Amino acid sequence: MESMELMRARHSVRKFTAQKIEPEKVEQLQVEIEAINRESGLFFAVVTDNEDVFKASQPSYGSFSGCRNFFLLFGDKKADEQVGYYGERLVLFAQSLGLNTCWCALTFEKKAIPVAAPEGMKLFIVVALGYGETQGVPHKNKPLEKLAKLTNQTPPWFKQGMEAAMLAPTAVNQQRFRFEQVSERGVRAKALLGPCYKIDLGIVKYHFELGAGRENFNWE
Repeated sequence: MESMELMRARHSVRKFTAQKIEPEKVEQLQVEIEAINRESGLFFAVVTDNEDVFKASQPSYGSFSGCRNFFLLFGDKKADEQVGYYGERLVLFAQSLGLNTCWCALTFEKKAIPVAAPEGMKLFIVVALGYGETQGVPHKNKPLEKLAKLTNQTPPWFKQGMEAAMLAPTAVNQQRFRFEQVSERGVRAKALLGPCYKIDLGIVKYHFELGAGRENFNWE
């Protein structure tokens, strides 16, 4: 799939089947994670066949059921935005393999996390992973004019970037971000206060880049 197709196809999924992730797909995920870790300086990991973190052996745990696989996203204390940016890269890669995901900040058993945080890092967030009972549903969007400042001179690439940004997952679907074109090639993105707002900013900036084309603009 192309990037926009992946973003349109990917929705949050909280109920998973018992189908195991094939070894070749786990290997592909590992390769992508290693590339991300080298490029970013973060530490991401994938864990499979673990029933404890989301208590998959129980009928439900919070809003999740059947989740036995997940990503762990570690970084230094101020890496929130970076974690969101590279985490969404990993989420969309998983989607390209036919897997479903859900960002999860709270509803998991922290004491059961099987990987220790590397020195100087902390666990920011967990991403549930596996084969969903469904493919999920699209989230509701705020009106575009509440998310970006548009004019008659706004170029097509900026509008395409916003289309992609509006497909991005955000905490409790808050969409607490704003984009503005500040020069011919300059774009400024900011987050408003809210749950996980700095991680969300990284996620939506990654989406914007995919939609707008990184060659068309610079972050200001």
